[in-house]
Amino acid sequence: MDSGKVFLDRPSLLDELFEISHIRTIYHMFIAVLLIFCLSTLAVDYIDQGRLVLEFDLLFYAFGKLGTVTLAWFVMFAYTLFVPYCSLVLWGSLYHRIPSKLGLSLGMGFVLSAAQFYVLGHFPIHVVVQNQLPPASRFIVILEQIRFLMKSYSFMRETAPVIMKNQPKEGESPRFPTFSSYLYFLFCPTLIYRESYPRNTHIRWKYVGVTLGMILGCLFYGYFILVRLCIPVFRPSNSQPLSKRTMVLAVFHSILPGIMLLLLCFFAFLHCWLNLFGELLRFADRMFYKDWWNSTSFANYYRTWNVVVHDWLYYYGYRDFLRLSKRKCRTAAMLSVFIVSAAVHEYAMTMCFGFFYPVMFSLFAVLGAVFNFTMNDNRQSPVWNVIMWAFLFLGQGVQVCLYCQEWYAQIHCPRTGNSFLEMVTPRSWSCSYQT
Repeated sequence: MDSGKVFLDRPSLLDELFEISHIRTIYHMFIAVLLIFCLSTLAVDYIDQGRLVLEFDLLFYAFGKLGTVTLAWFVMFAYTLFVPYCSLVLWGSLYHRIPSKLGLSLGMGFVLSAAQFYVLGHFPIHVVVQNQLPPASRFIVILEQIRFLMKSYSFMRETAPVIMKNQPKEGESPRFPTFSSYLYFLFCPTLIYRESYPRNTHIRWKYVGVTLGMILGCLFYGYFILVRLCIPVFRPSNSQPLSKRTMVLAVFHSILPGIMLLLLCFFAFLHCWLNLFGELLRFADRMFYKDWWNSTSFANYYRTWNVVVHDWLYYYGYRDFLRLSKRKCRTAAMLSVFIVSAAVHEYAMTMCFGFFYPVMFSLFAVLGAVFNFTMNDNRQSPVWNVIMWAFLFLGQGVQVCLYCQEWYAQIHCPRTGNSFLEMVTPRSWSCSYQT
């Protein structure tokens, strides 16, 4: 239980697979689909409006008010950089000098928790709500809020026990982590703090340029998926009333854009974005994900989809829960991690879209937990891989369908009051506009 994560010098799995020509062809197929999206948009605009111009109004809207986003990020970053580090140094300097160690720890913990709650808890929410940020800008602020909270917790969690165990000799000062190592940790693509990591000898600038180009390509890819496959279906019209039939058709129509958005988010963030920062910082351990696409169980899928977040949840959630319960509550530890993860995902979706609709929480915490125990690691047949993909397809279709319907319902049937019940009740349940 005392051993933590070990960082090694290893590349990302897709970088290794792209060396194989057969796998690289799949990547080329996705590029071809992106070109087809561009051509179809040009053709439709030329037929409808008589001009060959690609307009990206949705992108400009989604990433609006970037000045406010930048200012909010800088405040959160400056706070996370100085306050947790200085608090640790102050606490560590006094810990072995005064008799009331518990009182010191509780007092410092209370002050730091209050500061964390206000600056990394209340402040980002206030910025998002008060400035009415658009969806993508909201995502940036909220995801950075969550990242800084997880980073600062890992820093305190990894360094405080070392200071407590290692009492300095007479006349010596306690040894603290270097400020530069903490600064590096805030930017490197991991949520587990170490004073040093495996480092590459140089930066491959060609790799940086190609990766940055792929990130921009993914951005436009997502734009075309929404514009060509989602908005025309869910934008309100008078053609067909909402019914069980149209609802079922809408869910199945959303499967294709849903699974494409899932793969796009995986490739853009877990592969491109994290590898970009890893390369710029010469961070050598690039195992940000494993071969989740080969999973025959949802238990393995959850472990391999996002290794960066899974490591944090495993070491600071699951293992610490087992340590406190003396290894007697493994099921409760697993369920607690599921609930916390689902709640954070739902929080991010709620703050991004500006409405509460617990689709993500229901699929993750309820169905995800059930599948985790029923489709466990004992399932090794390839049939279970097919079943897993079928559930992923259907789940993504449900999410895209319900969130798109609620988005337009919020626009066309706005709330008439600010009661709690009205704020948490989805508008699409009672809105009478037709889709």
